[in-house]
Amino acid sequence: QVQLVESGGGLVQAGGSLRLSCAASGRTFSNIIMAWFRQAPGKEREFVAAIGSRSIGWSGVSYADSVIGRFTISRDNAKNMVYLEMNSLKTEDTAVYYCAANGAWPFLNIPAKYDYWGQGTQVTVSS
Repeated sequence: QVQLVESGGGLVQAGGSLRLSCAASGRTFSNIIMAWFRQAPGKEREFVAAIGSRSIGWSGVSYADSVIGRFTISRDNAKNMVYLEMNSLKTEDTAVYYCAANGAWPFLNIPAKYDYWGQGTQVTVSS
């Protein structure tokens, strides 16, 4: 079992920045794929970014096209933390952001391939 708790959401103006954090606990963290997804009202949950780990054979990062160049995912295995740095935010980035754990390569963008989810944190970008 993995427990995930997100934090860092809030209200920000377009063009601003936010940093989301995800605290993980419950099992070995360093050898699982972690990701961020988001879900806007009336829309399906969509992939934002994923990060691997050297111990599982894929240590890279992957981003949705819509956030490339603006968002950065990172992890600190010593602290069991995953982060999402979001810059140049747009109104269309408004959504509930979810941390997800134990994804399956190469299905990084498929929510059903992740075993654990946090409760989500709201990000609202105003114009």
